[in-house]
Amino acid sequence: MQRIDVSSPVLKKNDEVALENRGLFDAHGTVAVNLMSAPGAGKTTLLERTLPALQQRFRCGVIEGDQVTELDAERVRKTGVIAHQINTNTCHLDAKMVREAWDAAFSETLDLLFIENIGNLVCPAAYDLGEHWRVTLFSVAEGADKPRKYPKMFHRSHAVVLNKIDLLPYTDVKLEELIESVRAVSPEAVVFPVSCRTGEGLGPWIGWLTEHVEASMLAMAAGRREGV
Repeated sequence: MQRIDVSSPVLKKNDEVALENRGLFDAHGTVAVNLMSAPGAGKTTLLERTLPALQQRFRCGVIEGDQVTELDAERVRKTGVIAHQINTNTCHLDAKMVREAWDAAFSETLDLLFIENIGNLVCPAAYDLGEHWRVTLFSVAEGADKPRKYPKMFHRSHAVVLNKIDLLPYTDVKLEELIESVRAVSPEAVVFPVSCRTGEGLGPWIGWLTEHVEASMLAMAAGRREGV
């Protein structure tokens, strides 16, 4: 029996489109952030708590990925940000979907584009969307062992947000153990323990993101000047 591996050609094509996406974002001066997590970890809630602060500095937009419904996009729109919903039967977003969403919804130039990926700790980690920054959101109630069990998601992330720390007293999870587990697979990632419900820890997260978005915008502007 001959085995045919189709994953490499699929990812190769995706990577080609992702490279085009990144070039498009760079040309528009838009910083793209790929936000990933398991279902229910709190990605949309994090956006609801983060966007009001970021909108004071940046023109923001959001691409929402879900299998069905526009529930998350509707929540994000209440912050005043344009949100485009992608409904797909797959367990992840790919670069082509992101490009189509960009073309359909974002005719005006953005400073910052969040891509809220489909809730899954496995598949989204394999797909480059053309983003500049990768952020993994993780609910502490999911257990301290998960970063080691799903290392690719964490390893490729620039920042890891540990949400729902207000629930720690009601679990067997120790925050120090969870942070150690994250650092074991992603020693370079910045870790932010937060509670989107109470607001604890959100200041450092928003500060880090603001700093990195501004730095990326300056770098893209310099690149455009050199290309003239």
